[in-house]
Amino acid sequence: MSDIKKRFGDFAKEHHPLDGEKLSIMDVFDKEITVLGYKLSGSKYHKTLPCLQLQFTIDDHRYVLFTSSTVIVEQIEAYKEEIPFLVTIRRIGKFYTFT
Repeated sequence: MSDIKKRFGDFAKEHHPLDGEKLSIMDVFDKEITVLGYKLSGSKYHKTLPCLQLQFTIDDHRYVLFTSSTVIVEQIEAYKEEIPFLVTIRRIGKFYTFT
């Protein structure tokens, strides 16, 4: 008989799907949003880029958007410990960025 006393539920984090109405990134330009969570996965359109699923609220309504923006992916990864946070998504030249 094994002496292992750990249970899966003691260390596993629950992963809930990110729910909300789907919006395009262009629908939220220059609007302040509250980032609630995110998920990175492989993109079905850009095989070499990750796809970011971003969950957020605007006026207490929950939404999700999908993007392969390298800048936004890097920003969300760098500041993930700060979630939830307020941010505005802007387009600067050809790039999307948090400001």
